[in-house]
Amino acid sequence: MTSNTEHGSRTYLLSIVLVAIIGGLLFGYDTAVVSGAEKALENFFLSGLGELYTAGWHGLTASSALLGCVIGGAISGLLASRFGRKRSLLTAAILFFISALGSWWPESGILPYGEASKTLLVVFNFYRILGGVGVGLASAVCPMYIAEISPARIRGTLVSCNQFAIIFGMLVVYFVNYLIRNSLGETAEAIQTAMDAIGWRRMFVSEAFPAGLFGLLVLFIPETPRFLALRGRDEKAYSILAHINGAAEARSILDEIKATVHEKREHIFAYGVAVVVIGILLSFFQQAVGINVVLYYAPRIFENMGASGDTSMIQTVVMGVVNIIFTVVAIFTVDKMGRKPLLIIGSAGMMIGMAALAALSFTDSIGTAALVFIIIYTASFMMSWGPICWVLIAEIFPNTIRSQAVAIAVAAQWISNFLVSATFPTLSAWSVGGTYCIYALMSLLSALFVWRWVPETKGKTLEEMSRLWKK
Repeated sequence: MTSNTEHGSRTYLLSIVLVAIIGGLLFGYDTAVVSGAEKALENFFLSGLGELYTAGWHGLTASSALLGCVIGGAISGLLASRFGRKRSLLTAAILFFISALGSWWPESGILPYGEASKTLLVVFNFYRILGGVGVGLASAVCPMYIAEISPARIRGTLVSCNQFAIIFGMLVVYFVNYLIRNSLGETAEAIQTAMDAIGWRRMFVSEAFPAGLFGLLVLFIPETPRFLALRGRDEKAYSILAHINGAAEARSILDEIKATVHEKREHIFAYGVAVVVIGILLSFFQQAVGINVVLYYAPRIFENMGASGDTSMIQTVVMGVVNIIFTVVAIFTVDKMGRKPLLIIGSAGMMIGMAALAALSFTDSIGTAALVFIIIYTASFMMSWGPICWVLIAEIFPNTIRSQAVAIAVAAQWISNFLVSATFPTLSAWSVGGTYCIYALMSLLSALFVWRWVPETKGKTLEEMSRLWKK
């Protein structure tokens, strides 16, 4: 990579960000790969465990990676502050790769191949949790890395690109799952039989290829200037800032960074309890609105609407395309409209979509209208809470507590994600319409929370956040 250190190089910046957002792509890939495999997994484990494999166990298996996400999110602050953002991303890549291979072949040459058992169930979930740790790390460190290396004027756009990569990763895996499914046979019965035997394995191992590429590319990107300044490596920090912003602006940015670096180091609540609580609630509401229920269980939801297995996979791909389009809307508006207006508009759209789905469910009118309202719901999320929650988590905290505060917020997000996803099978067995009503209510509460508590951060430097919270 080359750059003009006098004026800065946009190409250099974008090449670095492009590598970082591959971590976001793997985040989306790993969390959504189970959407195509979960039905086959259920059949596979039922074949060996019978009634022991309950709906609760299946909910846990389908969402076990989220337990790892909680762990990864919780330790992300420690790893990022002690070893750096770059090494933390490399660790995530290694975990993605190991998880992909282990989920593909959980027997590992020790257990009997293809025989479902309690031990195999535990081992499979272990590998999924390991991948989840990688997701948790990437979910915290990727936006943190991008935020710390980006100029303030385009920071929101570049961090939003990470969400684009997450959704693109989901779309890629939806498409890969569709291709794998269709390659297994010519009749629906033959395809399902093959899916139960080898299809789900191929879906999981497909992640090994982007994970390996990510690990190799991370070796060539720099550490963030803010982390280098925290470690007293000012010359290296200045060099990277000059490559990105130009020599004159780099000196000003470095001086501002050092002004916050040399502030008195205090505990996580040094800037008050509110900043940490707001970060936690941003994470909570992003999950409590039910988005990952739609993403993880999309094929099954469409099948419950009357679609066949093949058609449900196609509808899932269509939903992924819609998600991409509206994430792009967020990318091009977040630094113009600001964070708060987009969040409130998105909450309103999600509330309408979920309330309509609940009404359709109660009246047994599931059909094309349900697909339309699912698209309205997911589109509203993707142009608001999807990318912008990550933008705010990456930029809202002062420099001296960012690593720890981001770790707390991300851990809270994955805990909420796990609780929502793991309880969906049980809640939907109670009442599908009632479950959607809960998500509609959470969408309303999320709008009220943003309106009342969340500060606008558009155009502010990361160093200005310290002054904002000191007030």
